[in-house]
Amino acid sequence: GIAIGIAAMVAVLGISESSKANLLRALDKLGSNLLVVEAGGGFIGKDDAVLPTTSETMLRRIGPVEEVSSVTSVDATVLRTDLARSDQTGGITVKAADIQLLDTLVGEMADGEWLDEARAGLPVVVLGSVTAERLGITDVGDGIQVWLGGQWFTVIGIMESLELAPDLDTSAIIGRDIAIAELGAAEAPGTVYLRTDPDEVDDVQGVIAPTANPANPDQVEVSRPSDAIEARAAASNAFTALFLGLGAVALLVGGVGIANVMVISVLERRSEIGLRRALGATRRHVSVQFLSEALLLSAAGGLAGVLLGAAVTAIYDTARGWGIVVPVVGLAGGVVAALAIGAVAGLYPATRAARLAPTDALRTV
Repeated sequence: GIAIGIAAMVAVLGISESSKANLLRALDKLGSNLLVVEAGGGFIGKDDAVLPTTSETMLRRIGPVEEVSSVTSVDATVLRTDLARSDQTGGITVKAADIQLLDTLVGEMADGEWLDEARAGLPVVVLGSVTAERLGITDVGDGIQVWLGGQWFTVIGIMESLELAPDLDTSAIIGRDIAIAELGAAEAPGTVYLRTDPDEVDDVQGVIAPTANPANPDQVEVSRPSDAIEARAAASNAFTALFLGLGAVALLVGGVGIANVMVISVLERRSEIGLRRALGATRRHVSVQFLSEALLLSAAGGLAGVLLGAAVTAIYDTARGWGIVVPVVGLAGGVVAALAIGAVAGLYPATRAARLAPTDALRTV
């Protein structure tokens, strides 16, 4: 019981800390200074609100803003072949993007290349990670093409998953120039991504709405994607507390088990206790003996639990591709908790053994 309880607590702490470290590592890499600007419904409930065509230019004028890029939805479908039904989209959307988008989102290419100025007006497409999977495309070799908006587009790249813009994972991204010229895309941006000075994020967030749409600032929504990562880290802490409570219950069961074993041991070893008392052992000697045995039992269980919990953490973290983090407080705390429970569980049996009179104990011989 002690081993299972300690193992559960160490594993929960280790997996939780590993998850949090992985999230914070991702946050450090991606940065917490990205803001997303979109058209909102406004106070009067307009669902067709759009950002002005000048919003990107205006946002670039904000002093602490370092990078600005945008995407616009295109009314088109992406199919693997021109013989497929037009309604078999698989949930894939088409987006027109600026060539700076990948840098703004700190994205990486799994294969191929990103859009550039020359390709922005050509029929070429970059696929999100999920889009490529659904279309059955694993690389960009041999001039692979997809049927997009009624014409063939050559696939030039496949992106890695975007942590800060997961909706682009299910998108096919083309250049803004060809999207406007041949597919009828709107010139106004649908979503604007901007990077700011990390120390000025809150101040910039406060002036984005009136800057992007001075006439209707209430129709602009501003969000911070890194908040979702931080929320996941906070949720991880909440679940940690829950599982630690379950581990504590297992420890309690283990403590009751030790107490039960020690009480039975006192009853079975009455003759040994009586003989020791008759040979001169004091009550203190007897109580120390049984308390030490309880501590040894709990220490063995605690050590086994710590090793098992650390092993579970290592296996789980390795399977998830995380760095292995086993907090020292979990290792040391596991052993200390086991000893504390052993001491409490062994106290009553030790006291009972010490109070046993030699004459009563020797009657069972």
